[in-house]
Amino acid sequence: HVPNPTYEQVCEGTTGHVEVVRLRYDERVIDLRSLLEIFFTVHDPTTLNRQGNDVGTQYRSGIYTESEEDAEQARAFIEGLTQARAYPSPIVTEVQPLAMYSAAEAYHQDYFEHHPNQGYCAFVVAPKVLKLEKAFARWLKD
Repeated sequence: HVPNPTYEQVCEGTTGHVEVVRLRYDERVIDLRSLLEIFFTVHDPTTLNRQGNDVGTQYRSGIYTESEEDAEQARAFIEGLTQARAYPSPIVTEVQPLAMYSAAEAYHQDYFEHHPNQGYCAFVVAPKVLKLEKAFARWLKD
């Protein structure tokens, strides 16, 4: 892995990094199982190294945990989806320990909120947000 890569370097697909959202949560408010349910509802976990039109290892589906307990829960959740044949293709989401994390540049923070009409946001992100709002309204703040 390249330490502290730029966004442009990550986009080249040669740094070993994955574009992710780092999520910290309060288990008194929402549990990991609910977060996994949301995660597997709003994205496609069956396409290897791809999310929508974005292709490359930096777009692979992954869950990167800070504890083995969380990793085991994620693996068990994936196994449950697999056994239930929840998807027509195999789930390729990797579950790995969080080895390295670099926050994206400031202009990428809250990107959808600041650029809702930008092409990628309008055609890729917005439908996922809508799906999230419809399926998980109980978890959203007003």
